[in-house]
Amino acid sequence: MSIAPPAEQTGAAVRRGPGRPRVDDLDQQILTAALALIDGGETVTVRQLVHRSGVSRAAIYRRWPSMTTLVAAALDVGRTVPPDLPLDGDLRAAVMGALVGGQSVSVVGYSEERFRHRIRLAMADRDLQTAYWASHVSRRREPLERAIAAGIDRGILRPDLDPATCFDLLAGVVYYQLVVRGDQMSDPVVWQRCQAAFDIAWRGMLADQP
Repeated sequence: MSIAPPAEQTGAAVRRGPGRPRVDDLDQQILTAALALIDGGETVTVRQLVHRSGVSRAAIYRRWPSMTTLVAAALDVGRTVPPDLPLDGDLRAAVMGALVGGQSVSVVGYSEERFRHRIRLAMADRDLQTAYWASHVSRRREPLERAIAAGIDRGILRPDLDPATCFDLLAGVVYYQLVVRGDQMSDPVVWQRCQAAFDIAWRGMLADQP
């Protein structure tokens, strides 16, 4: 899923030539309109979406069963599922690099402002938070969880570890910097703080305890 070209980011209905629009074109029209409402601080309603996107109410509901699931999809525009991590090198470095890179808010088309607005919206609406987690966020964890599981299988990490719990522990370090402290990962001091926290956690995860 990708951000629409700049000319389409106003949320206005997109004029097209003769012929029926492709399904993915309509999806993009709807998501672009939803993002325009979100970024403008407006409530996303079917009426507003129909007006801004030029897509019918029926077409909207054929694609998303509720406004909650549609807003969750719109909030995820610009984010992608990362590729699997390379397992032939330093596993700790690969895991940390993936976590820091994956939580970075400098993704093309995904500004820090949009990241913080996403957090505010999700925290204010438990149903939206649950839908966003189930349909989008949870998928982005999978490559890193597989890497941790591979580390367990190879005897690098303790056999009693749960990959999902390890992810929560390590990702929590990064999210705390961004969400609670309001820091940026580009700051060398923040990077060093994360490195130190990772060292503590990683030592406890290793199969061969010092």
